[in-house]
Amino acid sequence: MKSWLRSIGGRQGPGPGAERAEPVRAGPAPAPAASAEHVLRRLEWTAIRRLDGLLQGDYRTLMRGAGLDLADLREYQHHDDVRHIDWNVTARLQVPHVRVFTEDREMSAWFLLDLSPSVDFGSGEQRKRTVSCEFVAVLARMLTRHGNRVGALLYGSGVDTVIPARGGRRHVLHLLHSMQRRPLAAEGSTTKLRDLLESAAGVIKRRSTVFVVSDFISEPGWDRPLALLAQRHEVVAVRLLDPMELELPDLGLLTMRDAESGEQVLVDTHDAGFRKRFARIAAQREADLRQGFVRAGVDALELATDGDLVETVLRFTDMRKRRAQLSAGGAFPAHLRRA
Repeated sequence: MKSWLRSIGGRQGPGPGAERAEPVRAGPAPAPAASAEHVLRRLEWTAIRRLDGLLQGDYRTLMRGAGLDLADLREYQHHDDVRHIDWNVTARLQVPHVRVFTEDREMSAWFLLDLSPSVDFGSGEQRKRTVSCEFVAVLARMLTRHGNRVGALLYGSGVDTVIPARGGRRHVLHLLHSMQRRPLAAEGSTTKLRDLLESAAGVIKRRSTVFVVSDFISEPGWDRPLALLAQRHEVVAVRLLDPMELELPDLGLLTMRDAESGEQVLVDTHDAGFRKRFARIAAQREADLRQGFVRAGVDALELATDGDLVETVLRFTDMRKRRAQLSAGGAFPAHLRRA
């Protein structure tokens, strides 16, 4: 944030607008208003039951397992993994064929949780950290209800906590408690998301579904380790977002504080030119971020602090389902077509 504001004309230091910075300044994370048990019980009624009923057959679309039981052979389609090609059958029939395996519903899911200071920001009633906690609670409980296991790596100023993959409601409560009760990361250090991703590559041995939950406000260089992680695992980038990170409203003079360095910048949001420059730079960052996801070859799910968690997960699942259907009707790659 600091570098953005400096590049578009912000002034450094506290000023008369400091008292108006409360809505947009990332301060200390509030003490948990409710226990992990209370949060999970509320979400079980408001979100988990609803998603369980609506997803039904789309469960595998959101979280894919990996199995070893051969179920069938069929012709190759362009979205298939080339490692599943049966070369003996391909040579005999002169048409590429792949082996189809029965998916193992007992899978492991891992949450790579960025809990650096920037996720404590929120311009409305919710902070990004709260959205992250609720997403993890919903997905982890849905998975464990189906007999799967969940684990997590927690990142503050570095990877400081590894929660092994286990099942059951008690384990989900332990994960939520770890997110709620952890101390704030110290100011003065920048987020290095690549450290979290590289640590995950060493910790997660078995093929799993991996959710990278972060606002992706980080030093560059995270896209390559994300791509390497996606080569072995099913990876979903869960991007936390606040509307004020994209566009500033007209609120007059504001002292905005960099969540990670602690430095402050005085800005005049009444200046239309300033707001336009801010929006333009934010749009460029959005484009760069999406390109990073494309280069890494991962799907991205955006969770906004003013959004509806259930509706967002449902839209994301529907997108993956439709894309899989379109891929299934595609043609063979040119190098595998029969002459």
